[in-house]
Amino acid sequence: MGFDQFCSVDRSDPLWDWNRTWYTDNPDFTQCFQNTVLVWLPCFYLWICAPFYLVYLHTHDHGYICMTHLNKAKTAVGFLLWIICWSDVFYSFWERSHVSSPAPVRLVSPTLLGLTMLLAVMLIHYERMKGAQSSGVMLIYWLLALLCATVTFRSKVFQALEQVSNPCPEPGASFLSRITFWWITRMMMTGYRRPLEEKDLWSLNAEDCSHRVVPQLVKRWNTQCQKFKRSEEKMLYSSKRVPHSENPQRQAVEESEILILRPRKKNKEPSLLWALCLTFGPYFFISCIYKLIQDILMFVGPEILRLLIQFVNDSSAPSWQGYFYAALLFVCTSVQSLILQKYFHVCFVSGMRLRTAVIGAVYRKALVISSAARRTSTVGEIVNLMSVDAQRFMDLITYINMIWSAPLQVVLALYFLWQNLGPSVLAGVAVMVLMVPVNAVIAMKTKAYQVAQMKSKDNRIKLMNEMLNGIKVLKLYAWELAFKGKVSDIRESELRVLKKAAYLGAVSTFTWVCAPFLVALSTFAVYVLIDERNVLDAQKAFVSLALFNILRFPLNMLPMVISSMVQASVSLKRLRVFLSHEELQLDSVEHKAAEGSQHSISVTDGAFTWSRTESPTLKRLNINIPEGSLVAVVGHVGSGKSSLLSALLGEMDKLEGSVTVKGSVAYVPQQAWIQNSSLKDNIIFGQERRQSWYQHVVEACALQPDLDILPAGDDTEIGEKGVNLSGGQKQRVSLARAVYCDRAVYLLDDPLSAVDAHVGKHIFDQVIGPQGLLKDKTRVLVTHGLSYLPQADLILVMMKGEISEVGSYQHLMATEGAFAEFLRTYAAVDKADNSGEECVVLPCSVAPCSVWSSSSVKMNSPGVCTASKQSTTADEKLSKKPKNPEVGKLTEADKASTGQVKLSVFWAYFKSIGVLLSCISLLLFLAHHLLSLFSNYWLSLWTDDPVVNGTQPNRLMRLGVYGAFGLSQGVAVFGYSLSMSIGGVLASRYLHQSMLYDVLRSPMSFFERTPSGNLVNRFAKEMDTIDTLIPSIIKMFLGSMFNVLGSCVIILIATPLVSIIIPFLGLLYFFVQRFYVASSRQLKRLESVSRSPIYTHFNETLLGTSVIRAFSEQERFIHESDQRVDHNQKAYYPSIVANRWLAIRLEFVGNCIVSFAALFAVVARQSLSPGIMGLSISYALQLTTSLTWLVRMSSDVETNIVAVEKVKEYSDTEKEAEWKHEPSTLSPGWPTNGCIEMRNFGLRYRQDLDLAIRNITISINGGEKVGIVGRTGAGKSSLTLGLFRIIEAAEGQIFIDGVDIAKLGLHELRSRITIIPQDPVLFSGSLRMNLDPFDSYTDEEVWRALEFSHLKTFVSSLPNKLNHDCSEGGENLSVGQRQLLCLARALLRKTRILVLDEATAAVDMETDNLIQSTIRSQFEDCTVLTIAHRLNTIMDYTRVLVLENGKMAEFDSPSNLISQRGAFHKMAKDSGLV
Repeated sequence: MGFDQFCSVDRSDPLWDWNRTWYTDNPDFTQCFQNTVLVWLPCFYLWICAPFYLVYLHTHDHGYICMTHLNKAKTAVGFLLWIICWSDVFYSFWERSHVSSPAPVRLVSPTLLGLTMLLAVMLIHYERMKGAQSSGVMLIYWLLALLCATVTFRSKVFQALEQVSNPCPEPGASFLSRITFWWITRMMMTGYRRPLEEKDLWSLNAEDCSHRVVPQLVKRWNTQCQKFKRSEEKMLYSSKRVPHSENPQRQAVEESEILILRPRKKNKEPSLLWALCLTFGPYFFISCIYKLIQDILMFVGPEILRLLIQFVNDSSAPSWQGYFYAALLFVCTSVQSLILQKYFHVCFVSGMRLRTAVIGAVYRKALVISSAARRTSTVGEIVNLMSVDAQRFMDLITYINMIWSAPLQVVLALYFLWQNLGPSVLAGVAVMVLMVPVNAVIAMKTKAYQVAQMKSKDNRIKLMNEMLNGIKVLKLYAWELAFKGKVSDIRESELRVLKKAAYLGAVSTFTWVCAPFLVALSTFAVYVLIDERNVLDAQKAFVSLALFNILRFPLNMLPMVISSMVQASVSLKRLRVFLSHEELQLDSVEHKAAEGSQHSISVTDGAFTWSRTESPTLKRLNINIPEGSLVAVVGHVGSGKSSLLSALLGEMDKLEGSVTVKGSVAYVPQQAWIQNSSLKDNIIFGQERRQSWYQHVVEACALQPDLDILPAGDDTEIGEKGVNLSGGQKQRVSLARAVYCDRAVYLLDDPLSAVDAHVGKHIFDQVIGPQGLLKDKTRVLVTHGLSYLPQADLILVMMKGEISEVGSYQHLMATEGAFAEFLRTYAAVDKADNSGEECVVLPCSVAPCSVWSSSSVKMNSPGVCTASKQSTTADEKLSKKPKNPEVGKLTEADKASTGQVKLSVFWAYFKSIGVLLSCISLLLFLAHHLLSLFSNYWLSLWTDDPVVNGTQPNRLMRLGVYGAFGLSQGVAVFGYSLSMSIGGVLASRYLHQSMLYDVLRSPMSFFERTPSGNLVNRFAKEMDTIDTLIPSIIKMFLGSMFNVLGSCVIILIATPLVSIIIPFLGLLYFFVQRFYVASSRQLKRLESVSRSPIYTHFNETLLGTSVIRAFSEQERFIHESDQRVDHNQKAYYPSIVANRWLAIRLEFVGNCIVSFAALFAVVARQSLSPGIMGLSISYALQLTTSLTWLVRMSSDVETNIVAVEKVKEYSDTEKEAEWKHEPSTLSPGWPTNGCIEMRNFGLRYRQDLDLAIRNITISINGGEKVGIVGRTGAGKSSLTLGLFRIIEAAEGQIFIDGVDIAKLGLHELRSRITIIPQDPVLFSGSLRMNLDPFDSYTDEEVWRALEFSHLKTFVSSLPNKLNHDCSEGGENLSVGQRQLLCLARALLRKTRILVLDEATAAVDMETDNLIQSTIRSQFEDCTVLTIAHRLNTIMDYTRVLVLENGKMAEFDSPSNLISQRGAFHKMAKDSGLV
């Protein structure tokens, strides 16, 4: 057991960490060091000295010293310390039995310390008995102990300060404070005075944190999966065992028996629901108890109302009874309020924990999912699991108790109604029962729509994600409109489903709003019609009405709960499917090599595939790689080179054979994966900081010159996917990360493809080669660069997924195989001049300012070393200018807007619905509520009708009018439901279209600054809110507002005295509401802002899973994700509590109104008719609920309308120039010649940065072939960005065929010139769509383009030919094949100007030559600009432009430039061309 395991069970606490003790502003020792070294040091000292000291005391006896107070104090303190140590030990034992087993150090250290304290006390007494006045040994011991304890104490103090910077006051609050939620008032006060900020938020309670919640769910889910696996195994192997025979047919029979047996039993899946119940059930159960009490208390109100009406009717009853009833009403309603809010609190906290657990589980799963499974779940789907589906669960948990509570309320209500009206209640029950099937049908249909809508949404988010990832390509090809069309098509199908759901919703609302009225109507009708003697008096009518109103709530809630459950069940299934996906085989690669084995990597009879359903990608692999050797892997595009590395990493499915990799692994992928953080963090990658080694690595990877150029040095923030780095810089950062991490085995997937020849040579010499930093490590290098092969110890030649040849360079050349022939063809240009390398000594005066000249000189001859050192020191002086990290900020985090939501946002929403439609909806709403008031007033008049001979004469007329009121209400309800729903769909369409257009019109700089998580969040979460939530919330808001107004009007008519109280209570209500909304709105915004980083980080992780796994950094990323989720919940938790705080205070206001209405009715009982009084109090009883709903809805409207604000936000950001100018001034065939002229051209990336390119004046004739070369970061790609106006010119102009391109529309320009970009980006969809999204070419033309780009044979071999599905990002094609597809795109467009941006970096020499010959033949009469790293590709070009630090250094034909012996000559020499 190592120290790490001794100190912490999960090895998370190392003994020593330089980052904490040395490279920091606030040094501290690790917890492990404090618990071991600092505790043990004084103990060991005393135990070592004690024997000698005891002997010394024994021999030097100075007589006995009497016991003094000081001695007694010493003894007491000693014993006290001893007791403390032992209590620590016992606590550890208790912890072991109750919570979890603590690390061994928690038992060992306190025990040792306790024994030492005992020893110290004994020594003190022995000294006294031997007459020693003072003792050096003990003094030193106490000093040592004090010193060590001080260090630990300081650390504990800092920890306490750091850990809970702002602890939540809830755990320390009193009982009263907890039930009234008084403890949050302090935060509400702060929020009322000024907008809340991040620092005002409390830290989460420990039991709500990810690290507590997620492992519980993961553990339970794994148990479920284990059970399922066991039962599956039982099922699979339950066939009768045939005695083993040699007959192969027998075995075949036995196998078929097994296969037939499987389908008989229904295949059970592991139950995610059960895992969730076990995890969150116990806490959630408390809410059920609260709900039960609250349900029973609900029926006290109508009972008291019955007694009150009786009291008013009975004029002889004493007054105190009336007052007693009024007081009782107040007490009961208040207790009910407190219990209800406590219930909600438990529900919401459970929902919050559930969301945390789901996100954590999905994140952990995404890190271990196999590549085949990864193909079935796109990034969009997985992000939706975390955002939408986790939210669905949260929403459901608040309602789920209604499943048993609603039937209970219905049964109780019917029981009391029966008491009141007798059997005629059955008529009402019949109506209710009839309603149920109608709603069941609606719920089933809704579920189907729900699934369809989620599917469309997944596709839309997936496409948006791809568009945002490949936005640069869309802009370069002017394809925005084609993709905007694709997104709009998906969106239209989504809206069609939404519209159908809206019609269903309108029907459902109609049935449920009318249900209580129909129930009342049918019951009263039957009651008065079955017997003339049945008189409908006030007591019967209004107690029944109060009970019907109680009935309305469960009946309204049931369909909501059912639809919520339907949505959650869809989500549950999606989650279960994702969490059950196949994981990577953990045992596919063994990391413990056989003892005494010399091989660092060995593969025996290996066969690997990306997916079990496909044929193996790699087969018959046998490799043995000795430790410390450099192995090169070569082969054509698509021959399986990258797959070989993936197999060694354990990323592929191993079908047979064994793989052993000795020691830890570092991996550099072909397409560099860069995180959105500082450059330094990208390189250090969570390892401990070692400054000198870091410096060493940066220099070896040729990054120093780049650091000097970057605005804040290595603290510069790198955008998502490395947007602000060139391809070569990304690749070198990726390599530096691997080198810094210092592993045993290095798997390098073509890291030199994206860098220039001289930089590549420098990196090979300094890092990879026999003299490099990694010379003692095992290196597997996939490469297309032939000049490196002679220095490799071993070369593997790959063909069609097999290794065709293995051996050293000399051996392979001698065997005259395919490899030797391949080399002879391509090495003519690539003669590596290792033999005649002369020693170049630069005098200091001419040492140039850029480092590449000095760093690419060989470092192994003494003469050179001095020169290069001098030039680097000159250089360091330049680079040591202090850098400000603020300059290096790039991405802008989502900012929380503050203050009230502006009215303009509401206006924008209503405008997008349509003003006319909005007005119609409002009028219908008003009509419905007025009719409702009149019908109840009519009922009170009916109950006050005089009774003649035991009957009421006008009852049929009364009943008829009452029914007519009800019918017209129904029509109004249906009308407003329909108009609101359709309005919502119209608004959704308009807002999505305008946001999509605004985002696509934004310039590239916008996408570099804005994390894609923010944009995806807008298109997923905010659009979901606008689609589904806002219309229903506005509907509910208007409903509760009219309810409150109606209730107040009725109470005022009945008991005018209440008018004294209402204004006062109204003010109180208004103040509480404003007080609350100020905080609630801001909390909602903070929560929304902290949500994006969760998805951004998740997106980033999904793209880099292979790198994270290769470096075994999963734990760190999981921790980071958990922290982001906790950070988000930190804002969410106070917002739930604030809701409860508000509800309790508002219900108190409502309860006051009810009590005052009752009180004044008692006071004025002489002048009141029972009918009016019943009406007044039954409305007052509803008022509390309506008031609470009104505030919840008004704050919900405010908080959710923020989605509209967020969506509209991008309409105000800067936009690109117009796409097209109408009418177009260009001739259809422009440019006809392809002449390019740049006059004094310069551009900058941002307003606050220096010019990246300046004073470039060149003229290129039509049909010329021009190569552009220069060090990485010299401005080569920037020049092409200027030509395509991705970045607008800061100075000067560019003319094409005499037309100033700044005066053209962007699409007119970009569609007439073509680029083959550096990163080959493909979109998911067919190959045909990727080549020609506008469908503007025939199939023949497409096939011809594929033939010229050497892909025809490959595409013909695919089952679906041109309709072959490319997966997300083109993952199912190799990088080389993707690059060839980009060439095919260019061949299709065939414009007069072609730009190649390092287009052949990822292909082997042979394919490169094919591409070059294609370009020469097919683009013979076109102007071609090539940015090249392989200089041999441009040696036959007309002219070459050499850039240095953004300026033009040289511009002439290649032969002239070589004879001038300038910068180009130097580069050509490094490439071995001269």
